Amino acid sequence: MNTALSRLLPRALGNAGFVLAAILATLSPIMTPPAEASAAEWSAKLSAPLPAPRQAIVNSVLWKCAGDTCVAPDQGSRPVLVCRSVSRAFGPVARFASSSGELAAEDLSRCAGK
Repeated sequence: MNTALSRLLPRALGNAGFVLAAILATLSPIMTPPAEASAAEWSAKLSAPLPAPRQAIVNSVLWKCAGDTCVAPDQGSRPVLVCRSVSRAFGPVARFASSSGELAAEDLSRCAGK
């Protein structure tokens, strides 16, 4: 039996697929982070090296430390606040850098809580 519905259904489903593909293509650049954002990281140089490599989650971010160097993915938080949390977790920080650059001496002293 060839009804109007059976003739229109394949066309309607085809159009729906096209619309869905167009929506996904439009949203794809918005939903995909730029390549440079994934490569950005924080780095901290500790005042004294750790006796053994350590990892710790600081403010929901995994920090990996070996010797006097710690690194973690940059999550966009304020560098001074992140530095302060890293200092509490691993010890005094002598240098701290984020994707926006190194902390100035004044900010580094605030990081250490001075």
